[in-house]
Amino acid sequence: MEPDLIAGPDLIELDGVEKVFDVRKKTGFLRREKHEVRAVDGISFTVPRGEMVGYIGPNGAGKSTTIKMLTGILTPSGGRLRVAGIDPSRERTRLARRIGVVFGQRTTLWWDLPLIDSYRLMHRMYRIPDARYKENLDRCVELLELAELLDVPVRQLSLGQRMRGDIAAALLHDPEVLYLDEPTIGLDVISKAKVRGFLRDLNAESGTTVLLTTHDLTDIEQLCKRVMVIDHGRLMYDGPLAGLHEAGESERTLVVDLERELPPLEVESARVVKVEGPRQWLAFPAAESAAPLVARVAERYPMVDLSVREPDIEAVIAKMYADKSTS
Repeated sequence: MEPDLIAGPDLIELDGVEKVFDVRKKTGFLRREKHEVRAVDGISFTVPRGEMVGYIGPNGAGKSTTIKMLTGILTPSGGRLRVAGIDPSRERTRLARRIGVVFGQRTTLWWDLPLIDSYRLMHRMYRIPDARYKENLDRCVELLELAELLDVPVRQLSLGQRMRGDIAAALLHDPEVLYLDEPTIGLDVISKAKVRGFLRDLNAESGTTVLLTTHDLTDIEQLCKRVMVIDHGRLMYDGPLAGLHEAGESERTLVVDLERELPPLEVESARVVKVEGPRQWLAFPAAESAAPLVARVAERYPMVDLSVREPDIEAVIAKMYADKSTS
């Protein structure tokens, strides 16, 4: 490993990073006016080696722009950015050997080739030692259940299958940091569980640093102890998920199916927000565990089924943004 890659505990460092785009807008038949769009506006944070961090925010907040700067696809307009001691925009090829990237909406696999051929090409591109390539491939194939898909052309894979294939591809060369942009988007419950379980094991066993962008709060809850919120290009929150819920005063919803129609349930620490026949919706603070509430409902009422719905992250962020605007 190169000396600059073990220089400090922080694998990712951003200090006052900005990205400004010049956009021309039509204002008349032949007239266009140029104005600036600040996609990222002075963001600073560090990510230590081995940490899994959720990087979340509404559409257009600046998440993908940040990821593109971290990979060297985009060059910052200002500030300082380092990944493993490397300036991504200046040494993109060198950095590529140290990072893995998975974009939920796009694939890095060759569309018309069987999955295994994409892996063989990456074996050569990254110059992965034969023994290490085989070890990594065998592990990914087993844990991501890819054995029956290796000879299938990528274009014939379902979204969930392709996503697992993309994650394996991103890990063949032992990256120190893995960027995941909506890795569970469009996946069914079983596929999501497989992907999350694999990422947990990867982090625990290999110490891979993970930066995860997602709209699915369950991804964050199950994988990350730390979450960062970006909105309008600015970092609005950096801390535990429970603290985010408290800052945004968010609520989870317990959906209860009863044996029969009843008046609104009366349970401590919750309030009924909707009643529809034998089904009732109870809101409770998102930072609190659902288990005590479930126990109280089950003890007092004839319950058939229940489910817990997570808060809308965009609503949480909107509340935080409104509070900051008025403070």
